[in-house]
Formats: sequence, structure tokens, C-alpha cells
Amino acid sequence: MPEAHKAQGMDSDVPLVGTVLAVQANFYHVQLEASQDAGQLFARDSLLCTRRSRLKKLGQRVMVGDRVEVAEPDWQGGRGAISGILPRRTELDRPPVANADQIVLVFALAEPTLDPHQLTRFLVKAESTGLRVQLCLSKGDLLAASDRTQWEHRLQHWGYTPIVMSVLAGWGIEPLAAVLHNRMTVVSGPSGVGKSSLINQLVPQAQLRVAEVSGKLAKGRHTTRHVELFELPSGGLLADTPGFNQPELTCGPEALAACFPEIRHLLQQATCQFSDCLHRDEPGCAVRGDWERYPDYLLLLEDAIAHQTAIAQTADDEAVLKAKSASRGRQTYEPKLATKKYRRTSRRTQQQELQVLRDEEEEQLIDLD
Repeated sequence: MPEAHKAQGMDSDVPLVGTVLAVQANFYHVQLEASQDAGQLFARDSLLCTRRSRLKKLGQRVMVGDRVEVAEPDWQGGRGAISGILPRRTELDRPPVANADQIVLVFALAEPTLDPHQLTRFLVKAESTGLRVQLCLSKGDLLAASDRTQWEHRLQHWGYTPIVMSVLAGWGIEPLAAVLHNRMTVVSGPSGVGKSSLINQLVPQAQLRVAEVSGKLAKGRHTTRHVELFELPSGGLLADTPGFNQPELTCGPEALAACFPEIRHLLQQATCQFSDCLHRDEPGCAVRGDWERYPDYLLLLEDAIAHQTAIAQTADDEAVLKAKSASRGRQTYEPKLATKKYRRTSRRTQQQELQVLRDEEEEQLIDLD
């Protein structure tokens, strides 16, 4: 056992601290942080950890990106146990990542063709997290320079300054690397846009599996199956997330407007007549108008209202709904079958009912006497 590890892990009461890089089944890959003990700086290392049962009983979930305390390190076996979770700065539910600083949303300019409506759904989902959002357009070599410039100008009207790049041609990587430096970044986007190829370029040791775009559907294929953090050589962490083509939007109707930079800009110049304005058909609205993504906002507003209504209904014990498979990006619900009347009465309830009957019979006999 190395002396540094012995002093840090065995002879000190100070727990080891590390960052969870990956979660698979009930195991956690933890990258230990350099720590100071008795004036000596110890080298970094990694351990494959389990979670203490106490955390499970408390309902504390361990997420990728969590800073955790590790106890009982076994340096020879490379094992340990997570004994505590340090406070989180940020927390994402989907993908499940803690302590992220920003989201890099990757979309391809071609193969698959860039769909502005799909891009809007991803941007709104990213904006709803409250994290900084950086848009990255990959496969720029597949479009002419004039077409790339047209997309850049169009997205600037949306409120974004995209980084246009090509992993194959090797340009556009440096501006993105500067954005990623010393930050924890979640890389997200649809399947097949080149997220894995991009991470392989930024972190050569990652060696992520890549796949061709489906020729029949013109959609990407899923290559990433779970969330994992990769260390950037220049400093920082990248969270690769599974690709999907329709993100689920869960923000409420009142919060949706804040997810559109155009609306934020309009509201800085003027205010609506009503403080609870949904920017739909209210009089004196400062947002309603002829801007490109306003129809998309109205469609997403309908989805947000339907989602809020469904939540309110499920809160009622008499209205029990279940979610059906999403169709065209919209979540629908249907009633569950009532099952209470088919449940077997418990033995304890049966005995209580029998005792009540016995007591009633005894009272009747006493009255007759």
C-alpha cells in the first residue's frame, strides 16, 4: 500500500473526497480529489465504490457529478464506500447530473437535417434548467459557407451565438474548448449529431462508440447508454448523455416565457398589461407579435397547460391517470382501471369484522335475557 494512501485513508479521520464520474447498477466510479493532510499533498486516484445503506434508507440518491465522501478505501482492490454526499450547487433530473455549470447543445447542420422546431424544444428544455446554454452546430463541412452563415444569422435573432464546427475537418474545436475550460459541462442533443465523435476529439482517451445515421429514417442511432463524466486534458469535465429526439418539457405555463431569449428581450423593452400574462391573447401584451418562434411558443404553451392540468388531476384521489407513450412529442394520459374492489381483504380486517359481529351477537343475547 502506498505510504501516501496509508496516511490519508487509514491513519486520518478526515474522509476522502471525490467526484462521481459514472454510475452503473449499484456501483459508482469516484475520482478522488487531491487533499492536504499533515502538510503532505497526496496524488489523485480513483475507486470503484458502493453506497452505504444509511444513504439508501435516507433516500439520498448518488448522481454523476456528485462530490462525495468515501470511507474504508481498499487501495489494493480499488474499492471504497460512499458515506456522504456534499451539498449540490445544481441538479438536473434528465439527464441525472449534479453540479453542472452549463449545457452544450449539439445539433448537426446536415445528416440529419437541422429541424428548427426540434431545436426549439431542446433549447427550451435546456433553458428551463437555469444553466448557461451554448449552442454548437456540428458537421459544418457538409454545408456551403453561405448556408452556414445564414443559419448563424437566423439563430442570432433567436438570441444565440452558435459555435459552428466540423470534427472531420478539424475546425471550430478551439472556440468550444475555450467555453469548456475548467467547467462541468453537460453535452446534450439528438441522436446521431456527433456528440460522441466530438467528445472523442476533445478527450482522446474516451474512445466512445459512434454509429452511422439511419438511412431510412434520417435519424441518429443511440450510442451512449448512460451518463458518464470525462476529464478534459486542459481542465474541466464533460458529461456525455444518451441522445433522444424529443425531450420532455415539464416547465409550467408561467415559466415557459423565460425559456425564450426573444421574450426576455421584449420584456426588457416593455411590460405587459397583466402581471400573469401568458402572451397568448391577453390585451396589452408586449410579447405577442410577428417573430419567428412565436408559433412554437404557442404550441409549447398548450403542452405546458395540458401537463399542468394532468398533474392537478392526478393529485385528486378520484382521478387517477397513467401516461401513454408520447406521440409527436406530446404526452397524453388515460384513466387507470379501478382495482380496489378486486383486492382481497386482509386477514387482520377479516378478524376485526368477525369480532364486531361476535360483539353484536353477545349484545343481542343479553337483551333477550
